[in-house]
Amino acid sequence: MSTAEAMVDTQGPTDADQLLAATNAAVDAASHVLQLAKDGVRGKIDAADGDLDALQHEVHGLAWLATTVEGLRQMHSWASSLKAEGRLGEIENLLTQAAFAEYLAQIAGGIPMSQGEIIRPAQLGVARDDIQTFEEATGELVSTGSTAGVKARLAKLIADAQGATTYGDSGLDEMHTEIHEQMRKFSEAEVVPHAHEWHLANEYIPMEIIEKVAELGVFGLTIPEELGGLGLGKEAMCVVSEELSRGYIGVGSLGTRSEIAGELILHNGTDEQKEKYLPKIAAGEILPTAVFTEPNTGSDLASLKARAVKEGDTYKVTGQKTWITHPVRADLMTLLVRTNPDEKGYRGLSMLLVDKPRGSDENPFPAEGMTGGEIEVLGYRGMKEYEISFDDFAVPESQLLGGAEGQGFKQLMNTFEGARIQTAARAVGVAQCAMDLGLRYALERNQFGKPIYEFPRVANKVVMMAVETMVARQLTYFAAREKDLGHRCDLEAGMAKLLGARVAWAAADNALQIHGGNGFALEYPVSRVLCDARILNIFEGAAEIQAQVIARRLLEKPKS
Repeated sequence: MSTAEAMVDTQGPTDADQLLAATNAAVDAASHVLQLAKDGVRGKIDAADGDLDALQHEVHGLAWLATTVEGLRQMHSWASSLKAEGRLGEIENLLTQAAFAEYLAQIAGGIPMSQGEIIRPAQLGVARDDIQTFEEATGELVSTGSTAGVKARLAKLIADAQGATTYGDSGLDEMHTEIHEQMRKFSEAEVVPHAHEWHLANEYIPMEIIEKVAELGVFGLTIPEELGGLGLGKEAMCVVSEELSRGYIGVGSLGTRSEIAGELILHNGTDEQKEKYLPKIAAGEILPTAVFTEPNTGSDLASLKARAVKEGDTYKVTGQKTWITHPVRADLMTLLVRTNPDEKGYRGLSMLLVDKPRGSDENPFPAEGMTGGEIEVLGYRGMKEYEISFDDFAVPESQLLGGAEGQGFKQLMNTFEGARIQTAARAVGVAQCAMDLGLRYALERNQFGKPIYEFPRVANKVVMMAVETMVARQLTYFAAREKDLGHRCDLEAGMAKLLGARVAWAAADNALQIHGGNGFALEYPVSRVLCDARILNIFEGAAEIQAQVIARRLLEKPKS
């Protein structure tokens, strides 16, 4: 690309040691701003008599600032690890420069929480003098990493690598790289050629695809080997979810319910429940579905009303559930209900493991006391969403998870870290898919006598997709590794999910813009990806809820 070649001399530092020294110092400077923001927001909360809801913009802004800083920290860690292994090449160097330039500038000038919401340092109580000091410390990285030359050279390298597994070394070890390549080959052969057809027809992902996914071990990735699984960690789960979601988010999400059910049973079930369900879940013989949400509760699980009344050795379930994914073809429901009507909060909730027969479009729920209807959706198709009504639906007492009532919310909370890490990985896959589509179209589409990729505003969109996708990827892998080490990682998981969802939506929106009017046509896959990307900011914790959870952790007072 001639533009890139003409401007290479304007890029920033190419010496890896200089770059890493600069990024390390920048992370320290950004961390200082974050500490000032924590102090500033705490002061505002104290002045408001502890009313966090009255300060949602500031409180959520603190979460976004912390997420941005952690994203930079993980990019520095990624580049440092690659350098130590002799794997830090030109494209990785430039991705690091561009990421730091963009996110450091956002810290100083304003971080987008959504399209119409920007959080600025002054709103977090950070003084202008402190931001000036921060800008002086990081200004060179911002100026050199945001040049037209850096972006043009990245655009050239990305174009040369079209169709690559990832644009830049993702930093995976040999085992996880092999898993990634295996999933990539499967997705390219079995998923990508058919995904848009399934989406447009709102068809189920064919059972033969599900069977092949099962043969690959996807449903038992993190289930211990002695219980029929592969005994791998959350990092492997991320790699698999990312690459399958890159092909089609529906396929990438097939393992989500198995992951949730598997974790619920593994960590909370009786020995009998583990032996009964986990080997069959791992083999794909049992397809689970999660039945938690109710029409008027959303994220407010403490307000769940569906009740399970015990009659002898049987629970009779009555109530409504909604936004249930893949329930018709599921064999097992993890069903959150209120077993103690006198306990209005979380303590009255219990988890039931409910066996059910598989249904069909004609007869979705062939079980007595259970009816439901499909919810038609914009995207995230292939498994179908349903609302379900229970009317004295019978569940044996033996199906109470762990054999103890009142533990349902606690049991579910223990799965949130893994679920949010997996959702972040799905978001990275969707973002990568959007970039693939935008890049290919920009290289093939000719206007005014040349490919539109030669126009900087088109190429720069692709470049920033590559940059932000790598930031989201590294933050997601970090959260997964923390989980695999047995560390508490609700903060890191929340950050990965929060950033990943924003990056996926921005990538999909920009990829559609590159397509112009054609992107608005249903026949182009980018229209599907835009719809699929939109759900990521909502499920597994809406962005606003996610920011609230992150901020509460950040504002916790250290234990003495």
